[in-house]
Amino acid sequence: MSKSIIKRSVVIAGHATSVSLEPEFWEVLREIAAAEGRSVAGLILQIDKNVVRSKNHNLSSAIRIFILKQLQEQIKK
Repeated sequence: MSKSIIKRSVVIAGHATSVSLEPEFWEVLREIAAAEGRSVAGLILQIDKNVVRSKNHNLSSAIRIFILKQLQEQIKK
């Protein structure tokens, strides 16, 4: 994985926040969003609602965990 981190601003529930992820995570996040027919911002909103609030993770960590779980589910198939 790359050592560089990319910081992007996203609007979640009407407020702006920033998310810092490695480029590889941004790429997979875009791929998951496209496969689900939604925007990256829409997917991040879902992650924020379902993971961050329930598990008390910061948003960047929650996104990484979400991606990991998605990949784990694919391996099980």
